[in-house]
Amino acid sequence: MRLELRGITKKFGSLTANDRIDLVVEPGQIHCLLGENGAGKSTLMNVLFGLLQADEGEILIDGEPVRLANSGDAVRRGIGMVHQHFMLVPVFSVAENVVLGFEPTRSLDRLDYARAREDIRSVSREFGLEVDPDVTVESLPIGLQQRVEIIKALGHDAQLLILDEPTAVLTPQEADALMAIMRSLTATGKSILFISHKLKEVRHVSDVITVIRAGRVIGTVPPTASENELAAMMVGREVSLVVDKTAAAPREPVLEVRDLVVRDDRGLAVVDGVSLAVRAGEIVALAGVQGNGQTELVEAITGLRHVESGSVLLGGRDVTNRSPREILDAGLGHIPEDRQRDGAVLSMSVADNLVLNTPRRAPFARHGTRNLRAVRDNAETQVESFDVRTSSVDAPLSSLSGGNQQKVIVARELSRPLEALVASQPTRGLDVGSIEYVHREIVRVRDEGHAVLIVSSELDEVMALGDRVAVMFQGRITGVVDPSTSREDVGLLMTGSTPAESR
Repeated sequence: MRLELRGITKKFGSLTANDRIDLVVEPGQIHCLLGENGAGKSTLMNVLFGLLQADEGEILIDGEPVRLANSGDAVRRGIGMVHQHFMLVPVFSVAENVVLGFEPTRSLDRLDYARAREDIRSVSREFGLEVDPDVTVESLPIGLQQRVEIIKALGHDAQLLILDEPTAVLTPQEADALMAIMRSLTATGKSILFISHKLKEVRHVSDVITVIRAGRVIGTVPPTASENELAAMMVGREVSLVVDKTAAAPREPVLEVRDLVVRDDRGLAVVDGVSLAVRAGEIVALAGVQGNGQTELVEAITGLRHVESGSVLLGGRDVTNRSPREILDAGLGHIPEDRQRDGAVLSMSVADNLVLNTPRRAPFARHGTRNLRAVRDNAETQVESFDVRTSSVDAPLSSLSGGNQQKVIVARELSRPLEALVASQPTRGLDVGSIEYVHREIVRVRDEGHAVLIVSSELDEVMALGDRVAVMFQGRITGVVDPSTSREDVGLLMTGSTPAESR
């Protein structure tokens, strides 16, 4: 399939999200659409998939102008889309999700799930998308859930696949597997529109890269363009791709975890006797392949999960099994791993989300009455400081891109007095300019004398931000090392081995 977009323009009131965008995707090509948060990438893809209607311009498929009134039209034209936040029913099986809305039938209009299962197995084998059609989606890790979305699109004979920020929620290993799948798809002549802001993976997998900024095409370049060139095109200025920080000057322990044991939802001990201290004026970065207890450790520290044994101390005060409200009030800032589930209320306004952790405190409330002017003034200040792209501070958070939702949470947590900060995947879904800013703010929190615990699946981020790097494997700390340690040695600790054992 050859896709061409000509002069696509989409406005939301006074905001022009897409401004006369031209784009061509050739058969068998991985074409990356690169841009910072709020640049208009997802809006353009929603126009292409029939979820939004362009105000101007046209879409051509194999040279023929088409009108895509809805997603059903797009599917019938051979376009599939995998959204950043998956459109799956958690309690349904893989097979039930794949055929939802297009259920195969046999005699007497009975659903033919046997045929659906065989079709799924066939697609899985052809493109290396191994997944059991009978398991429930909620039991699958994120990487396999994404495969289900891809299988769903391929099952409808998609010739052009739109992948919207497909690696934003993946571990590095899952991202590598996705890249291999993308190459296997294009080898059969299928085309991929790959929306991302991650420069390394874009240069690694794309055949051609189009950069958009503020809704306009800035240029189309080959993947040989340098990361610095791409970053400057995205942001409109030179961007530092390294973390600029001085040596830490740590003092007394502020956040302490002692012999912590925490169980997951299945009753398994996924945090198994962890002890860790984070001192004032330092950043401890926690590395590890996702699924080794990091999530449950953070949930226990922040009051979101019950501690079976052991203790959590904040500023010398025991906060074990206290409520999240009590722990936040004690001075802990928390940037959660899942921004939509634990970090925000999507139906509420940007302004209200920016005071979710301090709604009863002055100046946002007086004598039990909300001070709406103070809430709005705070929102306007934070939106400007953190470059949150929104049409209004009164807009619901759900109207913002995923990256801008993350900026709201980061702004909220870093703009109040803190004893310590726990940040889990703090830059997930952010573009290079926003990552630079968030890293700078996290270092500022450290330099002000606070304790910072970072959890990240991005090893580059762990090694760049951490003053010490703790590595977690199967619920235990396998080592605490200096950030100058080689990536290879840290990788060995992440698998449960020690560098000495490999030599």
